[in-house]
Amino acid sequence: MKKLSVLFAAVMMFVTVGTVSAQKVASMDYEAVLSAMPETKKMTTDLDTFSKTKGDELNKQAEAFQKEVQQYQAEGAKLTEAQRTAKEGELQKKQQNLQQLQQTAQKDLAEKRDAAVKPIIEKLNNAVNKVAKANGFDFIIDSTALIYKAGPDATPLVKKELGL
Repeated sequence: MKKLSVLFAAVMMFVTVGTVSAQKVASMDYEAVLSAMPETKKMTTDLDTFSKTKGDELNKQAEAFQKEVQQYQAEGAKLTEAQRTAKEGELQKKQQNLQQLQQTAQKDLAEKRDAAVKPIIEKLNNAVNKVAKANGFDFIIDSTALIYKAGPDATPLVKKELGL
């Protein structure tokens, strides 16, 4: 009986090993493909323009605020206590508004970037899926995460799929 259970275990090991097929793995430089896509280049240009426009607006307001602060510092001694308190409150409120505008600009830029990058990533991932299915790859791993690479490189295939 013991021999039968050992024989059964051995047969099951061979059956299990025999049914496991070799998985086909490829690597890909995801970042290189992403940066080569014309959509990414256009998005970067658009975001740079948007960022510069917002930055210029904020700089103008910051300069106007700084001039007001300098004017207050120069003329503050001539003002009454009530006038100084009112002007300081006004300047503090303007500074808070300027900080809030800066935070809003950063939030707007992040939202614009997220909205712009989503379809680009989707297009790239769809191309990776098509290449994987067409070439029988079970896995495509980002090559920047690999320590040793000896398998196929799917980067040129994905670039071809994207028309790059």
